[in-house]
Amino acid sequence: MDAQGRGRAENVDPADQWVLNPRTGEYELRLSPSAPQSAVPGPRRPAPRATEASSAAGKAGSARRTSAPGREVPPQRRRRPAPEEPVPGRRGRRPAKKSKGKKALLWVGGSTAFVVLVAGVGGYVYLKHLEGNVSTTDVGDAGSSSFSKDEAFNILVIGTDKRTGAGNEGYGDAGSVGHADTTILLHVAKDRSNATALSIPRDLIVDIPDCETKQEDGSTEIVPGEAGVRFNRSLGEGGRDAGCTMRTVKEAFGIQPNHFMMADFNAVKTLTTAVDGVDVCVEKAVDDPKSHLKLPAGESTVEGEQALAFVRTRHAFGNEGDLDRIKVQQQFLGSLMRKMSSSDTLTSPTKLVKLAEAATKALTVDSAIGKVGTLKDMALELKKVPTKNITFTTVPVIDNPAEKVKATVVVNEAKGPQVFDMIRNDISFTEVKKKEKKEKAAVAARLEGAKSDPSEIRVRILNGGAAAGSAQLELNHLQTEAGVTKSENAGNADTELAKTTLEYAPDQADQARALAEILGLSGAAMKPGESVTNAQGLPTMTLTLGKDFKGAGVKLDATSVETPELDKSTADQVQCAS
Repeated sequence: MDAQGRGRAENVDPADQWVLNPRTGEYELRLSPSAPQSAVPGPRRPAPRATEASSAAGKAGSARRTSAPGREVPPQRRRRPAPEEPVPGRRGRRPAKKSKGKKALLWVGGSTAFVVLVAGVGGYVYLKHLEGNVSTTDVGDAGSSSFSKDEAFNILVIGTDKRTGAGNEGYGDAGSVGHADTTILLHVAKDRSNATALSIPRDLIVDIPDCETKQEDGSTEIVPGEAGVRFNRSLGEGGRDAGCTMRTVKEAFGIQPNHFMMADFNAVKTLTTAVDGVDVCVEKAVDDPKSHLKLPAGESTVEGEQALAFVRTRHAFGNEGDLDRIKVQQQFLGSLMRKMSSSDTLTSPTKLVKLAEAATKALTVDSAIGKVGTLKDMALELKKVPTKNITFTTVPVIDNPAEKVKATVVVNEAKGPQVFDMIRNDISFTEVKKKEKKEKAAVAARLEGAKSDPSEIRVRILNGGAAAGSAQLELNHLQTEAGVTKSENAGNADTELAKTTLEYAPDQADQARALAEILGLSGAAMKPGESVTNAQGLPTMTLTLGKDFKGAGVKLDATSVETPELDKSTADQVQCAS
């Protein structure tokens, strides 16, 4: 039952308050007779004056009882009189923080679900009501101060092992303040063509930095950092909040989370029940006495307690470790996302309302995205990403070499840096066809014609806005990997450029075309002009790396590159846990 309905009859389902208006084709929120009606945003209409409110409400009720061709609109149910209450979403705002005893530390399912589904629910008034369900935490400068619809963004999705809610006594650590038990860094590309969900193992050894936390009385407190400890300790211990986990991610991987979301155990149960279950698959029959999970081999549909057992079990799959459980959770989230984006869910107001209620009541976010408009904007942006281009993968790790009995892991330095660099530079882990604007014929023609052999390309490299050291890194790549041996590092450019450019003399056009092919340059990036003389007195082209430079060896026209060997999947794939 929603927060506004606590004084009403217990049998009133929020989903029953939505009816189809046959005149507009829109679903409208049907409230108690004492409350004014409010429609899902549609065509604008003049608002009735206060003196006309009761008349307008009567007409609206009459309209709902009118049949449209091919449709039957159920009559409004008779309800016992209820005390006068505000319309959902128009009540006074809750305090930004819940009491310490009620403050939820939450699990991944609900937050991922909420971001995907909010846009489908629609209706400003109802979204305002949902905002009242959400708890917020002020993380200070650990995250962004606002959400930008025009930029790539990173959401840290956190789930804890804290036991909250009736029926959850069998899960998590008894008496725990809540650690970062399940954590996913969700990166959404600037052009919304792809997203990457990077799971962070709870037993990964990291350095936790000093963390400034906001107290309930408005004061701040610095929680001292720790070196060489498990990642899951970045939340809960010593009063560490989600901002501390965000700072730890930045410290460990060099990736700045912009926002965070957390959701509790109950979210998994209520979300899966709201959509009538989530489809899962196991290669072998499962009978795990510890999680009480029992499934036959093949496909099954799980919801409620069984769904929670599926994502929590560590003893039913693989080597019974956390890394194998992460793979199962990724498969489950992919299935949940497919279910929520299915026509069966999106066309059912009953399911959408129940899903929205379940998710928001289990949700805690940073203050910057706690407003209804911001949550809606974020949901709409994420909804643009095709499920086939949402990649699930895990931080590359190896067993901790400092341990005789293997219990923790460390970053695999042979693979990890490239993974982190791809996320920082907004590069997809799936092949994405990039939509290029058509260049004018004269500009595009710069790429057409004969091309020199790489060994004949003579170029100097300047850094004009790329990350420090980029010119030397690109020089190394060109000389050792691309065969451009007549190249040199010329240091920093005098001015910064947004886009990488290649300047060349007319008689160097064949060299320029060859280098453009290697670098993935567009015709617009090629600047016919003059050459310069190098230290040997020979004419040389000038390559200036701009802010769009994505890394040594990464083509400028690429939204995806060859990735290191990783265990990964996409949200559209159906897989069986083993």
